Amino acid sequence: MCLPSVYKATGKGLDTALYFDVMDHKLAAGLMRNGEVAYLNYEFLCGVKGAHINISGISGVATKTSYALFLLYSLFHSRKIEQEVANSHAVIFNVKGEDLLYLDEPNNKLTPEHRLVYEKMDLPCQPFQQVAFYAPPRDTSTLIPDVVRSQGVHSFVWSLREFAEQGLFRFLFADAGQGASQLEFLVERIAHILQREARQHPGDELVVFGERIRSLEHLADILGAAVDNDDNAWFGRAAAGTQQALVRRMQAAVRYIEPLVRARVDHPEKHRFDYTTRQVTVVDIHKLHSRAKSFVVGAVLNTLFEAKEAKASPFPRVYVVLDELNKYAPRQGWNPIKDILLDAAERGRSLGIVLVGAEQTASEVEDRIVSNAAFRVTGRLDTAESQKPSYGWLAGTYRMRASIIKPGSMIVHQPELPSPLMINFPFPAWATRAEEVQQNLAQDEVELDDLLRI
Repeated sequence: MCLPSVYKATGKGLDTALYFDVMDHKLAAGLMRNGEVAYLNYEFLCGVKGAHINISGISGVATKTSYALFLLYSLFHSRKIEQEVANSHAVIFNVKGEDLLYLDEPNNKLTPEHRLVYEKMDLPCQPFQQVAFYAPPRDTSTLIPDVVRSQGVHSFVWSLREFAEQGLFRFLFADAGQGASQLEFLVERIAHILQREARQHPGDELVVFGERIRSLEHLADILGAAVDNDDNAWFGRAAAGTQQALVRRMQAAVRYIEPLVRARVDHPEKHRFDYTTRQVTVVDIHKLHSRAKSFVVGAVLNTLFEAKEAKASPFPRVYVVLDELNKYAPRQGWNPIKDILLDAAERGRSLGIVLVGAEQTASEVEDRIVSNAAFRVTGRLDTAESQKPSYGWLAGTYRMRASIIKPGSMIVHQPELPSPLMINFPFPAWATRAEEVQQNLAQDEVELDDLLRI
């Protein structure tokens, strides 16, 4: 009996087997183990058929942010979809170190071999273009950004009036946790009062119930006095315990957030977050206290949603990269950021908002956020974590593989493929730390000295 011959699929045969041939719009996701390019279907990313990406993995080993950045780079530089993404934007929250503050600088550690990988994926090998950087001020007395990089970085701050008008009061309570339903109601009530009063009394200053608010600390004192005096104007019929809990939490948050909210801001246009000015906007929060990080994430997402809802159009699309989803959208409990992220996951595609979320443990993230992601990605996972239901898409031996894969490798699952793919993504073409940029500058200085000697 003559057995049929079996051949390894390559070229068009491989594209057919993996459904790459039916993807009208696709972007490179990396290289498969056979060296061939793996693709993602852009229509399941941008909102046409689906949206969102979720990336899981152990911190520092899974390279979650590195892969998210590569996907953005592939998205913005793919020749196959350049017309579709021409006006798109990305907002990236930098939560660890200052690595993301050099995306616009070339990486001097690139080798010819690294460049060949980009060439194989039909991508240019260069840093990100059109990047804006925002960072918090050093303290309450200055607007100088609290980062090492001094060029091209703007500090972000809000005036008290903006704080009230935009309803940012609720983001002082992003750590409310479980059993906070009464507190949630009271927080929303006071946010509404501040918003209403700010709109009824135009001007640079914030006046509430006839009193000028001088700072967040002053507002906390006013609320504390209202509790002591049993003032129903602020709290209505809320229980005394809930009122006291609100004041305690606000007083605990003020010291960390007050540098970000000023009574008045000179030239506010220079310090106001605006994702439309550049293709990529990096919001640095890595030095902030946990409470301040949550406030900034909530405030920026709130600004983005309000802008998109006012526009009533999904164009231009905005890709939001946020790590530590388990902190901002935990499976249990309430917080105002979780509400926004749920909104992004469930109706963001209609607004043109695509969430590229990452976390160490998907099992600790609100399930509706993870399950709404069209693309599921994981790097290295803890063995016990990989066995949890959140990773049901890791079929067959992939659960075991997830506990041993090396940095630079990811397991990717997308809707049209019946099985996940193991891929490698390339070495970054952009600088990932200050030393790489400094070495480039030093080399330029050496070359300049040589020219002068000539």
